[in-house]
Amino acid sequence: MNTLNVHTTGLVVGIFLGGWHLIWSVLVLLGVGQPLIDFVLWAHMIHLPYVVGPFELGASATLVIVTFLFGCAIGYAFAWIWNWLHR
Repeated sequence: MNTLNVHTTGLVVGIFLGGWHLIWSVLVLLGVGQPLIDFVLWAHMIHLPYVVGPFELGASATLVIVTFLFGCAIGYAFAWIWNWLHR
């Protein structure tokens, strides 16, 4: 069984999660965040009064950085567990 490089896996998952939230931030900046969340909730048959606020650079940067770091930690842990189980 192949082993995973824990650092590379962490970086890949971090970039994926951080990038996903960067895309969300851009959608909010462009003003399409509210229609998108309305559609997603409608498609899931969920009726909640969520309101997407105005774009804030500081909040956006925090969101992207925190999710990137969280993704790095999750990817690192996943690869470490994978390698441990497949010795």
